[in-house]
Amino acid sequence: MRSWLNAQDNILDAVSLLPQFGGFLYTLVSFVVALSVIVAVHEYGHYIVGRWSGIHAEVFSIGFGPVLWSRMDKRGTRWQIALLPFGGYVKFLGDSDAASGKDAAAMAGAQADPAELRRTMHGAPLWARTATVAAGPLFNFVMSALVFAAVFLVQGTARDPLTVGSVQQNPWSQGQLQEGDELMAIGGAAVPAFDDAEGWAGFREAVPQDGVLTYQVKRDGQTLEVKGPYLWPSLVQSIAPRSAAADAGLRPGDAIIGLDGQPVFAFDQLKSAVEGGNGAPLALEVDRGGELLNLTLTPRPTDEPQADGSFQTQWRIGIVGGMVIEPATAPLGAWDALTGGVLQVWRVIDTSLSGLKHMITGAISTCNLSGPLGIAETSGTMASQGAQSFITFIAVLSTAVGMLNLFPIPALDGGHLMFYAFEAVTGRPPSDTAKRLLMAVGIAAILTLMLFSLSNDIFC
Repeated sequence: MRSWLNAQDNILDAVSLLPQFGGFLYTLVSFVVALSVIVAVHEYGHYIVGRWSGIHAEVFSIGFGPVLWSRMDKRGTRWQIALLPFGGYVKFLGDSDAASGKDAAAMAGAQADPAELRRTMHGAPLWARTATVAAGPLFNFVMSALVFAAVFLVQGTARDPLTVGSVQQNPWSQGQLQEGDELMAIGGAAVPAFDDAEGWAGFREAVPQDGVLTYQVKRDGQTLEVKGPYLWPSLVQSIAPRSAAADAGLRPGDAIIGLDGQPVFAFDQLKSAVEGGNGAPLALEVDRGGELLNLTLTPRPTDEPQADGSFQTQWRIGIVGGMVIEPATAPLGAWDALTGGVLQVWRVIDTSLSGLKHMITGAISTCNLSGPLGIAETSGTMASQGAQSFITFIAVLSTAVGMLNLFPIPALDGGHLMFYAFEAVTGRPPSDTAKRLLMAVGIAAILTLMLFSLSNDIFC
């Protein structure tokens, strides 16, 4: 009888772990998918430019370790998927012999076929090697720019004048705003042109902070006055991964209607309380589709990039707000979308480099550097918030991977480019001894960085 009861207890324990296991599995799959896409694009850049440059690729692998699937193409390249999906590589002809310049010289001698030597990585001209190595990060940047551009195309641009596309579900709405309403004034404040940033700053100050406001709208050619909620309510649009809000169980679509026993309806009310609370715990009353919940969370200090490139530390709970309406949109031109995509890639690079600089100088916490566990957790969170959020996250991560690979650290693409730059200036490659020493230093630096970022994931 006792053994049966113990068995029942074990089953109940296992059942209780299923939701946690499901969340872990979802996070792991999301991370593997994101990483596999980024690695495939990066390695394909190396492969295709190498092929165009006359360098033969023997193996194109997604993952490491035992091979799960492979096929040989007509060019003699084996394409494969390996068991450990945490990276990938392209093996070019002669890579196993490319450890030193002496190997290349030996192959160039009487025993080597010059035409065959030209098809190897170390036997190819300097320009071909440089282009092949640089292509990996470049393809990451190109993919990111195209993804951002596609998101901009799908989203479109808000119509001017500001027009209601839909009204988000919320506990304050009186149901009088309708799709197609052109917003002319809210609470007596005239709605500015959508692209007038200065006008919108003044407009937000002018709109009275009240739960229900009078909207002046144009509907079917007629000007009407209708009731509607505050335009920027305390409505959760999205949640930052690894934040206080995520840990407390807040979800996109939640309406925060109470804070420490006081009613709230405006996002700015919530923001002011968080910033002014100096990290004190907050008791939230949340409306989730009509169900009332009480949650407690503690704001965390967050280093945020500023327009001038500096960082400012603020108390944050990790939610993003927005307007209570989804604006009706007009199509965005392909050129404008592509330009916006390129600019977004540059913003990610600029912000990342600025963050690294401020961490090195001690201006911001090194806890801002995430490792594999943090990236995996972020992957799962973004995937849970929808396909667009996940795809955008992949684009951001792809930009970061491309940037990181360009650092002048031996064993990374940037390290190889550094060797090629030395060869271009001096007319000869670095000595074997220098290469081996620098490669050892580079690998040690990468391992140290990985361990440090992993410790951040665990202890920060």
